[in-house]
This record gives sequence, C-alpha cells and structure tokens, in this order.
Amino acid sequence: MGAVNVLEIQQDILDIARLTIDELKVEMAVYLYAQGRLSIGKARELADMTLWEFRQLLASRRIPPHYDVADLNEDLATLREIERLALPTRLGVGR
Repeated sequence: MGAVNVLEIQQDILDIARLTIDELKVEMAVYLYAQGRLSIGKARELADMTLWEFRQLLASRRIPPHYDVADLNEDLATLREIERLALPTRLGVGR
C-alpha cells in the first residue's frame, strides 16, 4: 500500500447527499472506473470491495467492463499457452 492522502469533506455535504464515507468511496470508485481513470483493481480497492462484488455493482449499473485489444491479445496468448501445455497430455505423452 502506498502513501495515504486525506480528503476532508464537510459533514453537511455528506448529509445533504445522504452518503456515508464508505458510500462516497464506492461512488468515487465507480465514477473513476467508468471514466477510465482507474483500473478495475484500483477501483475495487478504493471501494473496499472484492473484485466479484465490484463487478456485480458495475453490472447492476450497466457500466460495461473495459476490455480493449491489448486485453484480448493477452487473453489469446494465455489460451495458446494453456493449449500448448495441455497438448502433450491429450496426445498421451508423459503418461
């Protein structure tokens, strides 16, 4: 964990917005993720949620996952590696 910064927010602002500090952190995380300013990992960390919980929250708000060509290429490379590792077993090699 890196350095910690403190953000001061007047209580009356939270009261008017009807938010707790934890709820505000979730709202900030969702907004920053949706704007492409935070990765899903950092956003879920800010929201203090598991990856699964944060993905569910995004889905409930109809915020699509960020998935670009680089992510696709990385996934394809992983699948090729899995296929390469599984091939000897399917061929009966190494039994």
